[in-house]
Amino acid sequence: MKIGVSSYSFFRYYKEGKINDLTFPAKAKEMGFEAIEYAGLTVPEGENEIEWAKKVRSACDEAGFQVSNFTIGADFINGSNGDFDAEVERVKHQVDLAEIIGATGMRHDATFGFLPEHKGPRTFDYALPTVVKGCRAITEYAATKNIRTMVENHGFFSQNAERVEKIMAGVNHPNFGWLVDMGNFACADEDSGYALGIAMQYAFHVHAKDFHKKDGSMPNPGEGWFRSRGGNYLRGAIIGHGDIPIVRCLEIMKRAGYDGVFSIEFEGMEDNERALNIGLANLKRFVKQVYEA
Repeated sequence: MKIGVSSYSFFRYYKEGKINDLTFPAKAKEMGFEAIEYAGLTVPEGENEIEWAKKVRSACDEAGFQVSNFTIGADFINGSNGDFDAEVERVKHQVDLAEIIGATGMRHDATFGFLPEHKGPRTFDYALPTVVKGCRAITEYAATKNIRTMVENHGFFSQNAERVEKIMAGVNHPNFGWLVDMGNFACADEDSGYALGIAMQYAFHVHAKDFHKKDGSMPNPGEGWFRSRGGNYLRGAIIGHGDIPIVRCLEIMKRAGYDGVFSIEFEGMEDNERALNIGLANLKRFVKQVYEA
């Protein structure tokens, strides 16, 4: 199993100009990561998107990485101003970018739910046929480029395991799977171990993510915290510092036979590089503890 890192983990460094899409691969290599993924491309003003993607590919080749995953946003209910066909075409263009940078997989979102002005049923099951249709269209297109596609337990509406499993069953395509984020289940107030027990049979890729958690009945802890779907407080944490049962999740991954890329996606308040160095050391120790037992 390779331990990787998402470019999203350097979100503060991106914002501060300390790192960009072209310097990210070399930085990941320097820090000891074995795989990388991009959370979309951050194309500088004045740069052509296609040419930038080609430069990203060159930077990855120079660092000795093939991009394991390309992660982008999508919403088959509301995206592209609610135009389903336009949203499918937009996401297909992202598949084209994934091909240029050499990604072997691409994660896109399913939907973030219905807008307040929506008239009619607002349930997940009502949204499901449209989501399934969109996911299937994307994975059929991506399969022609040898890129596997996936959705993630992400975005509150499509976050808990039973809902994402319904997407898996509906699409039912060998090129389509799940990016399993062990931390994100907390956003739907779901136990990560329970959820991984459902999710791992569909896993194409796994995110290592940790969160600090506080009960929603406590006083608001202030800056850096957000609320789960059920009103509890969450804050991104360094791997091993938070409340997600990472070792138990690893044990479930091992039982499921998972040996793919395991990428850190850090979204905490700490300095990005320091947080990732600590998190990588902890994750290596946890993986050794479980996988070599």
